[in-house]
Parts: sequence; structure tokens; C-alpha cells
Amino acid sequence: MIASKRAVGFLACFGAAASIGYSSLTAGQAMPRQMVKARSVGSYVGDEVLVKFKSALTSQARINAVSGFGDRALHTNVGTRGLTLVKLPRGRSVEDAMNAYRAMTDVESVQPNYIYKKLLAPNDPSYAQLWGLHNTGQAVVGGDFPTSRVPAADIGAEQAWDMNGGDCGSAIVAVLDTGVNHTHADLAANMWDGSSAGFPNHGANFITGEVANDPMPADADGHGTHVAATIGAVGNNSVGTTGVCWKVQLMALRALTSSGGTTASVVAGLSFAVSHGAKVVNMSFGGAAFDPAFQSEIVNARDNGVVVVAAAGNDGTDNDDPATPQYPCDFSQDNVICVAALDQAYGLTAFSNFGAINVDVGAPGANVLSAWPGVTITDDFSTWTRSGAWSATSCGSGAPPVLVNPSNWCTVGSTYANGANDVAYRDFDLSGIAGSLNAVATFSTFHEIAAGDLYGFARRAGGGNPFSGGQTVFQVSGANALDVSENISACIGATCSLGFRLTSGGAGVDGGIAVGFFGINTTQPGSNVYQVLNGTSMATPHVSGVAAMIWAYNPNYTYADVVNSVKFGGDFIAALQGNTVSGRAVDAAGSLRFVNPPVGVTAVLSGP
Repeated sequence: MIASKRAVGFLACFGAAASIGYSSLTAGQAMPRQMVKARSVGSYVGDEVLVKFKSALTSQARINAVSGFGDRALHTNVGTRGLTLVKLPRGRSVEDAMNAYRAMTDVESVQPNYIYKKLLAPNDPSYAQLWGLHNTGQAVVGGDFPTSRVPAADIGAEQAWDMNGGDCGSAIVAVLDTGVNHTHADLAANMWDGSSAGFPNHGANFITGEVANDPMPADADGHGTHVAATIGAVGNNSVGTTGVCWKVQLMALRALTSSGGTTASVVAGLSFAVSHGAKVVNMSFGGAAFDPAFQSEIVNARDNGVVVVAAAGNDGTDNDDPATPQYPCDFSQDNVICVAALDQAYGLTAFSNFGAINVDVGAPGANVLSAWPGVTITDDFSTWTRSGAWSATSCGSGAPPVLVNPSNWCTVGSTYANGANDVAYRDFDLSGIAGSLNAVATFSTFHEIAAGDLYGFARRAGGGNPFSGGQTVFQVSGANALDVSENISACIGATCSLGFRLTSGGAGVDGGIAVGFFGINTTQPGSNVYQVLNGTSMATPHVSGVAAMIWAYNPNYTYADVVNSVKFGGDFIAALQGNTVSGRAVDAAGSLRFVNPPVGVTAVLSGP
């Protein structure tokens, strides 16, 4: 249990960060893939049938009967039932042959010679970790989400791959997010080619002050890369993971930073996606305010036949409640599919939002392994050099490590001391990330600092106290809770110290500082790094991949056909009854088989 209301407040502010499990797996560290099995996919040999003659007929009599139709008996005793395998001449259909043999008094039955082929399971070394695609009840390496595990609770990807080979290559899927490391070893081959439109980097950037045609995550935020690879990491390439789609065109659109996006950035990104041919737009983000400009752009997407797939949110609240809405999930346009998160037992996760009116389906959203832009270095503050009242603690059993000042910060009513000049820092050897495009220190911070006192963050090349000869990155006072991303790319390839300082005079004191979830993220060319994350952000791209698959499989579908196939081609799940529109978890194979009921057809019965 967490020991204080203050600690509870800290974790509530940064609950999303707390749910992230960083494991930085490379492809070679994963479990071996599952055995490949045979399976019927419902197709058959176009010029053969299997005939079951009555047992009294001799082999020669069977041959003569077949020859009488101009057919040829390849085998007259197939299997324990003594089937005759019949080869049909050119121009004779299986249906015609079956009708002819059924009419014979000496024939018991006739059927097509169905084709069976390998159940398509990719050779990607981390495939066995992707429970959302194929759930064997496996434990996910690096997965930190507590759950029971139920085999076969997944999106039916292998059955769908049997039907389309994982090929969604005709569909463009826009990832409207924090950007995508489009050089990642598992993504490069599936990136949209925008060179003819003037976007050679596979997308665009809508963050003010950044390069407009470069969607690379400038702040090393891995969210968009993770989402993109769940949709379309290259399948069966012996590298890392696989996406729902083995082949697809991923359009990378950087409309969010690690701190989020704005109406201007997301509207511009969505407009770009629609005007450049995207059929599906993944939106693994949300906000609580109804935004008319954003809704107008959703309408434009609908009018252009584009499906928008949105995350339900991670607050564990009801999106139907006017006090706790979530947009774009709650927009009423029928091209929006809103997705809740399921765990490995196909229960609704405790963090997932829900809503019988606004949330449509569920999909795997816990312990999801996917691509990451580069190496992540995490830290628990245990080896930091500290002076004054700085302390490394956890505020209770099971709570994450935090760096605090005062040392009794977890206790309600505690305050830091007057006359403080307290520094906590650590040297980081970043020689191993030479060649990275960027490096960013990320952390969550909660501070209550009296007027005139200061809380600061600094870095210093070469190590040592960063507040002595280093560069102060920020100094603040007042009360706030922040997720912080600070660029430290100048430290790439060398040793760099990072640290915090509290200075106070004699005018007054306040509650102090807590820092948690500290890490250094990088973006590396050709990254082959993967991490496990939890959230409705992770559930949403499973559905975007299925939507792309449906469109590639049925290119004449309208957006409404795709939406219906996603919502009503899935599996009824007890946890989603009354919590979603459909009561279903998305199922790729079921959606490919889903047929819209005919409209405007009248049946007329006649007879006596």
C-alpha cells in the first residue's frame, strides 16, 4: 500500500507512466516461435473432386463410371472410406462434376478436394511474445501488468493470415502520434512512400519549430513507433516482432510531443492523412474537451471514406458520463471506432475506459511488446550522489522508486528545510549510444516550492556536480505536476551527469519535490529495440491493423462496411457486455468473414 495521500496524488498524476514496463528487448532475446500447424482455409483444387462410391463397386467399375463423364480417376481408394480422386478435364467445373456424380445411384457422396496449408505463423523471433495475435497463455518477458492468462484469447490473427497472408499492402494507415522511427529494422520496409508528394521521410511533422517533412520523434518518444509496429511491423522477415499486417503502408505523422498535441497539430495531421490517401488513421490519444475544429476534421475524414480508430482512454472511467468524456472516442461520427483495452485473460483492464454508447470494441492492451526508437536507460536513484535531505525511497510496498526532498516527503505535512542547497546527481556513461539521432532525459516530477525558493535540473559534460560548471536546464518555483522531456543530445557518446537541486532561503517552506520514472530515451538509426507497454493506446493499433486488413481484402468496401466488419465480426466477451457498443472483442478472421446483411431486399412467400 502507498503510505500517504501525497504519494497517491503523485501516482494519480503519472499513472500512465507507472503502467509502462520498460524491457528493451532485442530480437535475439525473445522466446522461440510456436510450431506451425496445418489448417483448412475453405478453398479447394479447381479441377478435382472426391467421390465416395458404394462399397460394392469394384475399382474397375469406379474407373469406368468416371471415364463415362470424360473424367479421369487418379486414385480409387483414398483413406479409410475408399474415396476416388477424380481429375476433371479443362472447362468442367467442380460444381458441374459434383451435380453429375450426385445424380448417380452408385454414389454415396461427392465433395471438393479442399486445400489445406500451413497455418501462417511468421518466423520473427519475438512472435511468441505477441499474445494479442496468438495467445498460448505465455508470460511476456518484461510484462508488468498483473493478470491471469487464458490461451486462445486473442484477435485470431493466424486464421486471418491464412485468408490473406497478412497482406494489407494496398492500404495506407496513418499513425497520428509522436512520430515514428521509420528506419527501425522492423518498420523500414513497410513505410509509406511519400517521395512523389514531396515527403521522402514517409510522412510529415506538425509540431511548431520542428522540420515539417521529418516525422522522426525529435524527443525520442517511443509511443508512435510502438503503435506503428503493432499495426505493421514487417512479418516473416526473421526480425523482431510482426504487426497485424505483415505488409502495409505506414504513414508517419508527428502531431504530438511527449507532452501531447494541440488542436492545430492534430487537425493538420488528420487533414494531411485524408488528402494523401490514408484509409485508416490511428489515434492513440485523447482529451476531455469537445473540440469543434477536431470534429469538423473527423467529418471531413468520413466524407472522404476514411476510418478513424481511437483509444478509449486510461482513466478507468465511463466515457458516456458527461463528466468524464474522451475525444476523439466520443465523437458521434460513424467512421470512428473507439477501443477499450483487454488483458491476457480477455478481461477489461482496470485502467481502461468503457462506455455502452461511445466505446465500440475491445482489443489486447496489456503487456504488448512492440518496436521502440532506440535504447532506453532506466534508473531507480539508488546510486545517485546526494546532499542535504535528498533521499531515494518508494513510499510503500510495491510503489515505484522516487527521488524526494525532504526525505520524509511521503508523510503528510512534511516540508523541506530553510537554508537548503541540496543537490542529487548521477554520472551516466552514454558512450554506448554513439550514433544516436537524439537523447532525451524523461521523468515525472511533482513539486511544491515556496516563492523565492528554486527547484532546478542541470547537466554537465564529463560528469560531476552538474550545478558546478554545468548547464542549468530549468529552475522553477510554485506547485505543479509535470512530465518532463529534456534534450541531452550533447551528451551522446560521452559521460554526462544529470541532477536536481533545491535551494531555499528563510522566507518560508513548502511540501518539496518528488521525481519518478526517470530514464534516458534515444532514437537510433536502424533500431532493433522493443519494449512492453500497457494502455488503450496499445489496443487501438490492433484494431487499425484489422481495419486495414479488411480494406485490403475487400477493396470495394465503404468505410461503413469496414466499421461494421470490425464491430460485429468480433467475439462476444463477457467483460465487454454493457461496457461497449458491440460487446465484442475484435477478431481479424471473423471480420474478414463478416458479410453485411442485404438492405432493401424483400422476401415474398408463395404457394398454397
